[in-house]
Amino acid sequence: MTKNKKILIVTECFYPEEFKINDVALSWKNKGYDVDVLTLAPTYPLGRVFSGYKNSFFRKDEYQGVNIFRLRAVTGYRDSAIKKILKYINFMVFGSIAAIFIGRRYDYVFGFNLGSLTDMLPAVVIRKLYKKPTMFWVQDVWPDSVYAYGFKKTRLLSALLDAFVKFMHHNITAIAISSKGFESKLEPYIKKGLKFNYAPNWADDLDMDMNPIALSVIQKVHFTFAGNIGKVQNLENIINAFRLLSDEYQKKTQLNIIGDGSNLANLKKLSNNNPNIIFHGKQMRENMAKFYKASDFLIVSLIDEPIFSVTVPAKTQTYIAAKKPILAIINGDVADIVNDNNLGISVDPSNVGLIKKAFEKCIDAPENEKSVFTINNTKLLETTFNKDNIINRMTSQLIDCND
Repeated sequence: MTKNKKILIVTECFYPEEFKINDVALSWKNKGYDVDVLTLAPTYPLGRVFSGYKNSFFRKDEYQGVNIFRLRAVTGYRDSAIKKILKYINFMVFGSIAAIFIGRRYDYVFGFNLGSLTDMLPAVVIRKLYKKPTMFWVQDVWPDSVYAYGFKKTRLLSALLDAFVKFMHHNITAIAISSKGFESKLEPYIKKGLKFNYAPNWADDLDMDMNPIALSVIQKVHFTFAGNIGKVQNLENIINAFRLLSDEYQKKTQLNIIGDGSNLANLKKLSNNNPNIIFHGKQMRENMAKFYKASDFLIVSLIDEPIFSVTVPAKTQTYIAAKKPILAIINGDVADIVNDNNLGISVDPSNVGLIKKAFEKCIDAPENEKSVFTINNTKLLETTFNKDNIINRMTSQLIDCND
């Protein structure tokens, strides 16, 4: 009897944290692979360990037949830059130590590069020691994202980061990118002959047959943002623009903000108790369809930084699956997706005046125009952002990659 091939997934976050890597692991398990995951105790996004989980130095877990090796996580990082750095160092160091002991047993290694590239060092350690085929699925680009999050670009830091990024990408055998714009950013760092596979995030499975939630007592045009609430999500400009709307527009519209994060308290203060700006808190993933269905426009936004022009937040595909018009307050790849496929309206994220005008344009949009947006979302969902097709392409790339 032929033994199943073994795949190790290296990722900072895994179930019950809600990321696409969960779907990949289950898909591979269903295809007959033995799948293990090297990760941390679950803490994202609040920076504290999930209820029902222990923050042990090393603990085994299981999720629908997928074996999980959990390492101790740094907590309290949501409001502490130092702890956030320690969080990255923690997985880099202790994940690499664990990789030395468990790495030999696997046929393939797959790194889900969610944020910090340091999280992928355990995968590279296995590659260097045991020569296993190793693939990254890149969701964020170093070194650009380091500077985007506030680190000053000095000659020394630039040299160190460039050397590290090149070392990491010269020690993999395959690479997939979630945004087409990543290719030009990563090209200088990859080894010759390594080919990029465009593997965008797909949409969450949504039950759009659910009854919509009542977002307001009277009928209004509802704008909804859902996701992590941090500095880079640009919600300050969105709230400021919304507050500039005239009383006439304010009466017939509502801005719904769903989620939690480090910037939530600041945004509540900024909203100044505006009755048309509603914070709904963090909601269960399975209930989100109720909010999407009740919304007229779904908002995707990031601040105006070069790195974010090539970033496609995963919520973009989820909004497409909801088949609702999109208000893209963002530049770059997401704006291109929305404009090229006529999915909604895009606007410069740095210009509060233009964001205000975009709100007005959406509020005044006729129903037939919004219907076209909905039809185009459906078409794109069935082609570019089809989950099975994307996972199958990555699977073929991983098992076919050569040393």
